Amino acid sequence: MNPKKLGLATALAITVSTTTFAEEPVVNFYNWSDYISPEVLENFTKETGIKVNYDVYDSNESLEAKLMSGGAGYDVVVPTGSFLERQVQAGIYAEIDHTKLTNYGNLDTVMLEKIARHDPDNKHNVPYAWGTIGLGYNVDMIKARLGDMPVDSLDLIFKPELAAKLQDCGITVLDSPAEVVSIALNYLGLDPNSESKADLAKAKTLLSSVRESYRKFSSSSYISDLANGDACIALGYNGDILQAQGRADEAGQGIKIDYAIPKEGTVVWFDLLAIPADAPHKEAAYQLVDYILRGENAAAISNYAYYAVANNAATPMLLDEVVNNPGIYPSDEVKANLFTQNAHAAKFDRLLTRAWTGIKTGR
Repeated sequence: MNPKKLGLATALAITVSTTTFAEEPVVNFYNWSDYISPEVLENFTKETGIKVNYDVYDSNESLEAKLMSGGAGYDVVVPTGSFLERQVQAGIYAEIDHTKLTNYGNLDTVMLEKIARHDPDNKHNVPYAWGTIGLGYNVDMIKARLGDMPVDSLDLIFKPELAAKLQDCGITVLDSPAEVVSIALNYLGLDPNSESKADLAKAKTLLSSVRESYRKFSSSSYISDLANGDACIALGYNGDILQAQGRADEAGQGIKIDYAIPKEGTVVWFDLLAIPADAPHKEAAYQLVDYILRGENAAAISNYAYYAVANNAATPMLLDEVVNNPGIYPSDEVKANLFTQNAHAAKFDRLLTRAWTGIKTGR
């Protein structure tokens, strides 16, 4: 769903080939770019003798197009929850045989319950990594305009009187109608996954009331905008904002970026391991998935990508800078206030698209 930390060795970005020697054990893994420690794949091959053909994508739409066309040749893929939800309905994935996963017990049961809202009983997925949508902000710019006001509230971008104070330094919001409207509904005390026309109208009214204070709707440019000081607050993905923080630190211009999970609650997203129904190497796929579920390997992924993993066995091996960052690993209290954004019915999606266009254009 989101851009990942840069630096994966290009040697691992091998396009899946459908012509491999019959005697050579392989697994074809299609994942987000730069989302796994290279050593995890290298060590898997050393231990099992199974070669990993690792191919990458940068959007759920790209993955979906490959899977929906059929015969893609992938054994393990990593869709985000709401996309997996509708792909399951299309018969894209095989059911997971949990008896083949000896490390499945390492998974966080609280997170599994949340993921099950996308996939009842988690029949078609195994958790890979997860994150949140929250507020990335320029520490000094916000303090200059709002003083010591707490920054962990959506009031900053949803209350007209507060948003107006930040208009000059730049507010950006994800160009993602389903996620932003879901967050707005929850802020209003409504079901974040409501498909009621009346509830949608209330969310539109809220967002329209602050629209003139928003500089931009974007799901990518806010990274550089925050890092360069061209925006003072953004509603965005935690990993993107941590990337902006890193860029700002490296630039050495004194720009301080931080991230806050809204106290009112927000979307939690999950990237999930799944095995396509037409996977050519299902047994090798199970071996790779089970290997990723080992505590040390899940920790290596989290330490590399700076995203959380729903794996309790990984916790003792996480770097301090990762496990102690509340933007990556929030407290149990904060986690309890997170919710999933589920796939919508096609009819509601049309209404949502129309409402979103109205919000963005001020109509």
